[in-house]
Amino acid sequence: MTHVFHRSTRATLPMAAGGDGPYVIDDQGRRYLDASGGAAVSCLGHSNKAVIEAIKAQLDRIPYAHTAFFTNEPAERLAAHLTERAPGKLDKVYFVSGGSEANETAMKLARQYFLEIGQGGRHRFIARRQSYHGNTLGALAVGGNPKRQEPYAPLLIEGHLVPPCYAYRHKRPEESEEDYGRRAADALDAEIRRLGPDSVAGFFAETVVGATAGAVPPVPGYFKRIREICDRHGVLLILDEVMSGMGRTGTLYACEQDGVAPDILTCAKGLGAGYQPIGATLVSADIYAAIEAGSGAFQHGFTYIGHPTACAGALAVQQTVESEDLLSNVRRRGDQLMSALQERFGNHRHVGDIRGRGLFIGLELVSDRASKAPFDPALKLFAKVKTACMAAGLMCYPNGGTADGDKGDHVLLAPPFIIDESHVAEIVEKLGDALDSVLSDKAAVASA
Repeated sequence: MTHVFHRSTRATLPMAAGGDGPYVIDDQGRRYLDASGGAAVSCLGHSNKAVIEAIKAQLDRIPYAHTAFFTNEPAERLAAHLTERAPGKLDKVYFVSGGSEANETAMKLARQYFLEIGQGGRHRFIARRQSYHGNTLGALAVGGNPKRQEPYAPLLIEGHLVPPCYAYRHKRPEESEEDYGRRAADALDAEIRRLGPDSVAGFFAETVVGATAGAVPPVPGYFKRIREICDRHGVLLILDEVMSGMGRTGTLYACEQDGVAPDILTCAKGLGAGYQPIGATLVSADIYAAIEAGSGAFQHGFTYIGHPTACAGALAVQQTVESEDLLSNVRRRGDQLMSALQERFGNHRHVGDIRGRGLFIGLELVSDRASKAPFDPALKLFAKVKTACMAAGLMCYPNGGTADGDKGDHVLLAPPFIIDESHVAEIVEKLGDALDSVLSDKAAVASA
């Protein structure tokens, strides 16, 4: 009997009792290799002593001080760490408790910025289909995940969507990646013109698409074209790196690999590695200066923003990533994992695409490899894969609706940055066994 309101009222979950590096241990002593970092969160695994000690030390000093009255040293130091390494003009950091809050904050910042500079007509946000930006009502409204939006549609503001940059599904056979990227980006230009440039405040995009479509990277040149379009129309570029940022793709900020800098960048999961709840909204010096010169106050806030203990934990996480050169390990193990997955599943009749960057990799499952036809969504194949993986002692992050919001299944892998070659082998072996057990044939899929 439980009094916890779990995500599913019908699920019977194992009890997490301990952690050992990249493994979670339940109360029966069973070990699960965390090949998804929970939800791309646990980038240092589950037992990093330096981070734990930093949190304990902060608790001994002061656990919490409200930001209407005080600043605190961990928040100041963490903000300096992030901005000193950030691309472009990102110069100020607003700390929150997670990714949804970070994107909600970005929306309000963008709106207030345009009020401050006398462009109050700008209130619309454009995002991409098959995107996800959070579960608060504002962030949910601007995302492109119809299944999550559907129950709450009457509560949501109007959102505007353009096609994703999703080469596996949308690049034409005769197109180069660069030509496809330009066509995908130009859809934003057309939508801004349709809505009226003076009404559009910002364009939201995940630098590498996460949970909704499964680690879909942009093609070369796409984001440079997006940056040009935003600049032409005076629209803010807001990059959501809640899942793909903080080293997950092999660089601290995922957009570094695309040669662009946004006006606002959001991050969370890997920022604190799950040791404390934290997220952040990084803002350009220009946006901050407009607010400072205007009203002088951001009309927004949460109780736990800039939480000293959360910031102390996140600072220790980021210092560990840097001092142990874990981004090199992300790139090295990411290459190994991608190669091993290609070898194991590259010709699998039900694996249509293997994609991603660094230790952020997705496998798209299809009923027919040649036609790319998805499985019937009624099968809930992704859920069966998750069950089979957990039975094998492997945590992964499958999801449905990959192809169009309704049809399609994928498996997302986002293991901790600390994995070694043996863990790569274990991930591929256990995932292979689980997929084979579910995908052995269509009859087995239907009855699994």
